[in-house]
Amino acid sequence: MNKVIFMGRLTRDPEVRYGGASNTAVAKFSIAVDRRFKRDGDPEADFFNCTAFGKQGEFVEKYLRKGTKILMEGEVRNDNYTDKDGRKVYGFNFVANSIEFAESKRAQEGNAPYIPSGEGQPLPGSDAGDDFMNIPEISGEDKVPF
Repeated sequence: MNKVIFMGRLTRDPEVRYGGASNTAVAKFSIAVDRRFKRDGDPEADFFNCTAFGKQGEFVEKYLRKGTKILMEGEVRNDNYTDKDGRKVYGFNFVANSIEFAESKRAQEGNAPYIPSGEGQPLPGSDAGDDFMNIPEISGEDKVPF
């Protein structure tokens, strides 16, 4: 089985190209993944080069930017080649099979919720800042019959 799961932030905006017989999207990006355990002198994060093809590549192009936190499931592929001096160079690349956002857009942008002046609560139906919508209290004849 060849499967990896990463949660991290894009270190730069993705590079997307279209090519091949069916003009498929190929998105290249890198993510920084925090290390779970850190020792003195060790880096706090590891950096991984990733590639997404087809619909995943189009998703990357449309929605992901530097700093976006994602959860990526994919696989490791060899990226070996022979350089101009005839030496074998060994490398690897991570190919994304699925990508999901790992935080809300508000958390990513760092925006505070809008609260009208003089009121302690947001207006009904507006965003309360915790990704839930406020629903006003129902009283009297408007109560739900169950």
